[in-house]
Amino acid sequence: MKKLIILGAGGYGQTVADVAEQIGYEPAFLDDHSPLALGACSEFVRFLDGDTLFYPAFGNNARRVEWLKRLMEAGCQMATLIHPTAYVSPRAAIGTGTAVLPGAIVNTGCAVGPGCIINCGAIVDHGCTLEEGVHVCLGAVVKAENHLPRCMKVEAGEVIGNREYR
Repeated sequence: MKKLIILGAGGYGQTVADVAEQIGYEPAFLDDHSPLALGACSEFVRFLDGDTLFYPAFGNNARRVEWLKRLMEAGCQMATLIHPTAYVSPRAAIGTGTAVLPGAIVNTGCAVGPGCIINCGAIVDHGCTLEEGVHVCLGAVVKAENHLPRCMKVEAGEVIGNREYR
């Protein structure tokens, strides 16, 4: 079983741990305030061994991207998590450190940047580009040919029409 260190043991961290277990990881937490954690987030270097993967599970988009960059600069291997019930087109590209959660859809021709969250039941339709750190919340729909900027949050249930963001 592959080891995964999850930075952040809050709600999103718990979601990441659940998905990680389902796809064959053995998750553990680093968190500055949680009794579930093996240590503080800044202690990640103790676990840098070449076999362990890392995932920054912060709901704050900018913080998640900052930690993703910090971990990668330190030589950490990053996990990209795709739940078995999600559909990701073989013609879509998913960036490092991104999570595609249960029931989500990423359609053909999409480019999802690093550190994104495609949450439960969200749909990213064909030809979309999501820059780093974008969070498409629960049940949100990003219709065709949009280009969402860095760290944008698409709220739960929101529908973004075709080509609204170019």
